[in-house]
Amino acid sequence: MSKRLIVLAIISLFVFQACEKDEVDPGNGGGEETAISWAAAADSSSSSFIYSYWNPAAAYFHYNNLNNTDFHYWPQAHALDVAIDAYERTGDNFYLTTINDWYEGVKAKNGNTFLNVFYDDMEWNALAMLRAYNATNQERYKTAAISVWEDIQTGWNDNAGGGISWKKDQPYSKNACSNGPASILAARLYQQFGNEEDKEWALKIYDWEKEYLFNPANGAVYDNIDSRTGDIQKAWIFTYNQGTFLGSALELYNITGEKSYLNDAQKAADYTLNTLVNGSDRLLKDEGAGDGGLFKGIFVRYFTQLILHPDLSDGTRNRYLQFLKYNAEKLWQEGTDKNKLLYGTYWKNKPGSTSDLTTQTSGAMLIEAAALLEAEGLINP
Repeated sequence: MSKRLIVLAIISLFVFQACEKDEVDPGNGGGEETAISWAAAADSSSSSFIYSYWNPAAAYFHYNNLNNTDFHYWPQAHALDVAIDAYERTGDNFYLTTINDWYEGVKAKNGNTFLNVFYDDMEWNALAMLRAYNATNQERYKTAAISVWEDIQTGWNDNAGGGISWKKDQPYSKNACSNGPASILAARLYQQFGNEEDKEWALKIYDWEKEYLFNPANGAVYDNIDSRTGDIQKAWIFTYNQGTFLGSALELYNITGEKSYLNDAQKAADYTLNTLVNGSDRLLKDEGAGDGGLFKGIFVRYFTQLILHPDLSDGTRNRYLQFLKYNAEKLWQEGTDKNKLLYGTYWKNKPGSTSDLTTQTSGAMLIEAAALLEAEGLINP
């Protein structure tokens, strides 16, 4: 049997194990429903993800499952995050090999550097490389993350009162996507290595974003401000900006113990659950393919960390859990092409014959998040 057929057979077995039938609670009207083993679903999802998108020769992730070799820098970080999620959950060397090889492959495809013209792209990759360092103890990942962080700091200027620019040749554009992740990165570096300057950076970046791009009345995170006009783009409110703002608030709560940060995190989460959903079924909204395909997965990553926080009230945790579980169930039961293990942009609709790396990564993030919550005893299989 060929290697490809062996892998497909294993994946098919995982899918079968993840979808065994159970009796439904009589209070729900009788009949049967699919009882999902999230660990088995994540085994199937993440192994298929690596198999379908990873280029083992060049050591980077393809743009789609049809071997489109276009290289996009920022999704590489989130795809690496999925490999780290799976490795931390299983300890399987299959994922460790990808993590090990990713460093040289992605660096080479990015011009033999991890630096980039987009500050947010560097932030995503620095965050993923810091996680890779913690998962593997490879010093090169720590060194690269810190080096990238030093370059990110050059994006701060006084336009629009401060903040980190979105792009090196556009110092006037200050975006949520270039400030939320930077605050998270600075906070995590401080917590791990104790550099007080990193704490100061985390606080000042967060304070700027909260002042200019956060609506404290309802928890909305606006996309950007253009310092040339002073205009704030309030019409663009995306799940990933909500996620990184709540993620940075949670990191600062961990550092300071100040309850206001935890309150901000919950406001951003609640706005997402109340507003950035489809009105008919309460699923996180469809934000399209391409870059938008990654937005929901990024929200899920930081939303999951909020759910896991011990200081969250039981009532709020249960409400958040039900929302995430519902989205995961819809994706796995209705929105997954089980033959190809592909996800679509809207989590209850199956994709066509292909799925962008961004879209597939979001789905894999959600399934890994459900498996993590299951392992913590918060979601019953």
